[in-house]
Amino acid sequence: MRFPEYRPRRLRKNEKLRGLIQETDLSTKHLIYPLFVKEMTQAKVPIPSMPDVYQFSVEGLLKEVEDVISHSLPAILLFGIPENKDETGSGAYDENGIVQKATRKIKKLFGDDILVVTDVCMCEYTSHGHCGIIKNGCVDNDATLKFLAQSALSHVEAGADMVAPSDMMDGRVKAIRGLLDSNDYNTIPIMSYAAKYASCLYGPFRDAAESPPQFGDRRAYQMDPPNQREALREIQLDIEEGADIIMVKPALFYLDVLSMAKQTFNMPLAAYSVSGEYSMIKLAAAKNYFDYKRTVLEFMTGIRRAGADIIITYFAKDLAGWLKENTL
Repeated sequence: MRFPEYRPRRLRKNEKLRGLIQETDLSTKHLIYPLFVKEMTQAKVPIPSMPDVYQFSVEGLLKEVEDVISHSLPAILLFGIPENKDETGSGAYDENGIVQKATRKIKKLFGDDILVVTDVCMCEYTSHGHCGIIKNGCVDNDATLKFLAQSALSHVEAGADMVAPSDMMDGRVKAIRGLLDSNDYNTIPIMSYAAKYASCLYGPFRDAAESPPQFGDRRAYQMDPPNQREALREIQLDIEEGADIIMVKPALFYLDVLSMAKQTFNMPLAAYSVSGEYSMIKLAAAKNYFDYKRTVLEFMTGIRRAGADIIITYFAKDLAGWLKENTL
């Protein structure tokens, strides 16, 4: 018998052969692009810690959404920065809040050309920067639920196609599902940040959303990074409460959790490639430490390979451009 009898390299010798047996694909249809909208006069303001990412005014956002649509991206994830913040985050559920105004204008101008997914949380809107109502120096879980549910309802009334609670309060998916259903919005899906870790990788996002906590941190409600099995319990609870899509956040340091979730649950799975992941790659590539395009493509393929059906990423427009080039 000749050695080796089987030679895997036979199917690697050119691009067409590699394409025939490719196990994991990348496509724009899997991508959601995060955007930040702020009450301000400037059309857009750069975020220093996130190269090529901006805060937009409502009018500036509309131009950006038009560009997103031109890249054939199916959806945006919208975060709001209000003009004023208070203890109860009232801008989060105000029908004239920044996200609500932006959503109405986007849907009026672009209709079904883009899906508007809205982040549901309190941290961008509270003066203390935490994700809920503070009582006795701590975030009160149950007191926060009604505000989260009201925020989600106000987004949907403004035209949001899907809501994405990111607060990590226990029971918030049930509270949101119940309020939406009782207001005849039972067709609106919930994408739950089911396993959201208290990660070091959120720093640039907090600059973008202007939401750093003014005291303490968020480890009392976000997940502890060493824990893996706990993520499965969190996900199971959100599924039981009515989540339609489950999310793991961040992506890069938690590919094992993504893989476990894919193997355990027969549910659509999203992964959020967060701000720190984006900034690390952008800044290192700017110094020519590695090739930007190849790094991003390999990174996103890794997230898909681990099991993500949906990737929320600040690289979405670049990816869309590269993928389009490859189809011409």
